[in-house]
Amino acid sequence: MTDRPRCPRGADVCPPGPEHLPAVTERPTLSFELFPPRTPAAEPRLWQTVRALEAARPDFVSVTYGASGRTRETTRALVRRLLRETSLTAIVHLTCVGTSREEVSQVVREFLDEGVRAFLALRGDPPADAEDWQPHPDGVDTAADLVALLRRIEAERVAVSPAQAVRATVRPLSLAVAAFPRGNHATGGTRAQDVQSLLAKQEAGADFAITQVVHTADDFAGLVEEARSAGVRIPIIPGVIPLTDPGRLRRLEQLTGVPAPAALVGRLDAIEDPEHRHEVGVDATAELLRGVLDAGAPGVHVYTFNQHRGPLDALERAGLLGHAHDDAPDEAPGEAPGDTPAAGDRVPAAVG
Repeated sequence: MTDRPRCPRGADVCPPGPEHLPAVTERPTLSFELFPPRTPAAEPRLWQTVRALEAARPDFVSVTYGASGRTRETTRALVRRLLRETSLTAIVHLTCVGTSREEVSQVVREFLDEGVRAFLALRGDPPADAEDWQPHPDGVDTAADLVALLRRIEAERVAVSPAQAVRATVRPLSLAVAAFPRGNHATGGTRAQDVQSLLAKQEAGADFAITQVVHTADDFAGLVEEARSAGVRIPIIPGVIPLTDPGRLRRLEQLTGVPAPAALVGRLDAIEDPEHRHEVGVDATAELLRGVLDAGAPGVHVYTFNQHRGPLDALERAGLLGHAHDDAPDEAPGEAPGDTPAAGDRVPAAVG
């Protein structure tokens, strides 16, 4: 039997049960990850990608934030321009590792003052060169703690400002977190441990989760099944990269511990023509996109590496784009300088 929702106290009319709700046209969510340009020379290429992705009408784009706030200013500059010059909704990655609670709070307030209304709350990786790294004595230790801090800061702003209260009603603060279908390689954690961490993030006030990169629909489906059994109710969106570059797939395996699809990597390596290699990778990515949606994903989050051709080609082949891709500027296959984040930047290896 389908459980009917409880009637709110004092309500004149109880909400209908799910079986009586009108049908909804289901359109999967679509989102992309961007990172700040590492050099001024990379900025024009990034903005070519931004315009091409904007034409796809995504639900949001996420913007990375380097380890220990290393890209704080470049992230702020990119987010400011996205908010001012595009129609895109920006979700700002926020890490707390190695930073005091007051420093994190100041960064949050700065972003809120800029008009940011969504964050991806991450613990973050310790600095790569810090062998004996220790957490900050007055820091925020976990992503769940960071979610709670974000909720508290928002509540404080609303409590002292009627204007902020109105803004919070019109545009509620949205908080995303990370999830790890194969466990957290950076901490040595298992998937079962990550599910418990995800549950803690939900209880702290997270609204939805984005997974570390997945290469199979089974990995995503397994995480969701285990999470739901543990009581996780928030939506979980799979993170996917275009499977077009064998070198990038191998590097991601080293960073994330997520095994690259060996058969596909071998096949791509054997193809000399870049255009043919791109087409084979796009086919594989489209199959993965359809697979995770068939497994119940509410949408897909694409790690773009600041490129647009691979992501948009794959989405179009999977039937997830209309004609928005037709006007996108051309882009040669393969990596270009500045398309790979520096070590410590938030890539699909984030510690959540």
